[in-house]
Amino acid sequence: MLSYSDNILLIAGNAHRDLADSISAFLDVPLSNTQIGRFPDGEIDIKIEDDIRGGDCFVLQPLCPPVNENWIELLLLLDCLKRASAGRVTAVMPYYGYARKDRKDEGRVPISAKVVANTLTQCGADRVLTIDMHAAQIQGFYDIPVDHLNAKPVLLEAIDAMNITDPVIVTPDVGGVKMARSYAKAIGNADLAIVDKRRISGSEIAVEHMIGEVDGRNVIIVDDMISTGGSISEAARVCRMHGATNIVIAVSHAVLCGPAVERLNACPADTILVTDTIPRHGVAPDKLKVVSVAPLLGRAIRNLHESKSLSVLFDTLDD
Repeated sequence: MLSYSDNILLIAGNAHRDLADSISAFLDVPLSNTQIGRFPDGEIDIKIEDDIRGGDCFVLQPLCPPVNENWIELLLLLDCLKRASAGRVTAVMPYYGYARKDRKDEGRVPISAKVVANTLTQCGADRVLTIDMHAAQIQGFYDIPVDHLNAKPVLLEAIDAMNITDPVIVTPDVGGVKMARSYAKAIGNADLAIVDKRRISGSEIAVEHMIGEVDGRNVIIVDDMISTGGSISEAARVCRMHGATNIVIAVSHAVLCGPAVERLNACPADTILVTDTIPRHGVAPDKLKVVSVAPLLGRAIRNLHESKSLSVLFDTLDD
């Protein structure tokens, strides 16, 4: 049971109630009674029934599809809490939407990740807690504290249970080398390989070749997200083409939009590990295995509430 549990409030938006319930159970703190409805024209109507004056409030809401709906709902929840004199408001975003546009890479385009940062801050967030941003430098858009966790300890726990021998960590593109190296080091200085690809468009890629040796080895492909499934599926195909024996995909965020399910079902991966930062709706890929980030986020919330360090959560889930 938390210390000062009478002063901590968990407020859940509609985006991912299952994860919110799991975090609530982990912390033994009930979710606040929040009414989220719609006006006849579709506008969001919010009221928090509990007294939150002076409370340490944590708003649980990933910016997952439908992204814009969940974003506005989060902003209104933040504004509601600030106007009700909450002591501190933390936006807990397991998945940070609009993170792909973190810079102006051509003329006449927005920096969408900065717009998200501006709106969260202006609407009352005192700090942000998130997992595996697509671009870690987005933290620099904020003038409030940002606690950027990673899903590695959660995924590694599931990978360890699989007893994979002679593993090679593979990144599906050169941009993921830092993450892949981190996994390789954590597994015990495992070998590293890179699938060198060239992107044709936002949903199409052209794979060039493999850098590293995977022939006769067990491969673990790591990435921060699966969106349409093109990159990760091609990486698995190339690994198999180069002689990989067993292929495990381990990814933080399963966005799974467009043709992702069909592509993942067709790819030669033996297991697809993802976390529950994004709720699952509809048909899931056949080889999908979901592991929960509720203990990770629960510990982070507890440590923030008790003014303890979060650095101990970066590599382990042990208390």
